[in-house]
Amino acid sequence: MMLQAAHSPLFRCFGRPLLTILLLTVLPLATSATADDVADMQKKAVQFLQVTQDASGSWTTPEAVGITGLVTSALLQTGRTPEDPVVAKGLKFLVGMQQPTGGIHAAASRHQNYETCIAMMALAHAGRDGRYDAQIAKAQQFLRDLQWDAGEGIETSDGAYGGAGYDSKQRPDMSNTQFLLEALQQSGVPADDPAMQKALIFISRAQNLESPYNTMPWAGRTNDGGFIYTPAKGGESKAGVTENGGHSSYGSMTYAGLKSMIYAGLKKDDPRVAAATQWIRKNYTLKENPGMGQQGLFYYFQTMARTLHVLEVQKFEDASGKSHDWKADLTARLRELQQPNGSWTNPADRWYEGDPNLVTAYCLIALANCQSK
Repeated sequence: MMLQAAHSPLFRCFGRPLLTILLLTVLPLATSATADDVADMQKKAVQFLQVTQDASGSWTTPEAVGITGLVTSALLQTGRTPEDPVVAKGLKFLVGMQQPTGGIHAAASRHQNYETCIAMMALAHAGRDGRYDAQIAKAQQFLRDLQWDAGEGIETSDGAYGGAGYDSKQRPDMSNTQFLLEALQQSGVPADDPAMQKALIFISRAQNLESPYNTMPWAGRTNDGGFIYTPAKGGESKAGVTENGGHSSYGSMTYAGLKSMIYAGLKKDDPRVAAATQWIRKNYTLKENPGMGQQGLFYYFQTMARTLHVLEVQKFEDASGKSHDWKADLTARLRELQQPNGSWTNPADRWYEGDPNLVTAYCLIALANCQSK
């Protein structure tokens, strides 16, 4: 789970620590959450998820394998063991959803990559003793087969090359590709593995950075180092287009891209890492998902926390040199947003963030990364 020391954030970029970030949005003052506060937040959230689990072991619906995988993983990261009755039911459900192909998803699902990746991460968390090695190996091969490459009849020059979509028919995107890399990395696949390196080609092309790694027509139009949703089929950003026909960068995908580049082995001095870092410094906020407002806010929180944890960032400085504790800030923000019943939900119900099971899982994962050393 921890990034190797070679990727320590103590190295410098642009004359500042790699992940020093410019805080543009000033949040309302909030008192820092204590360890007891965090434990209480987690306890209430876990109690909520205990109540909402279905008799099948799933959450929301048995067809929502991805949500069940996220909740199970969140509970494990919060300190529950694989033997915990709620976790054990979730794990049993996930194992039971493995298809003959090796994928872990509902039989008729159009989200096969996403669901398999999320389920693999839960099994990897629970299976440190090797109990799920057989299931994980089959799922890894399934993901490799889904990845867009020569097997899909496309050239390396194609914007879709190396990415992962929801299934074999839907174009690849950065969200599915980040989950692919995370699932492979957490299940023991090294950075130099061919699947990781093919994904890096796709990731580099999803970055608004004109370079030898991205010669897509729009690469230099925005050229701010942030990330878009997909470079496939002419490119698309959920944040829209720029006046000159470029694609707007946005927060959740930029954190996803930065984390994915590190998983694929890029180092501190790579210009892609430096440019993504610079974008985050200029656009850091806990008030919204930069470029998307409230849409995808909790996905953004989880991805941000995971990325900064992977990069081993404890604190960062703003442009004035003031030090900020991102873990304390995010924890306080989540405390403000938690509902009385222990759940979290997003009134901007896009990407299923109106589902309290999904969003509560995101928040528990974010808190786990805030608490990790």
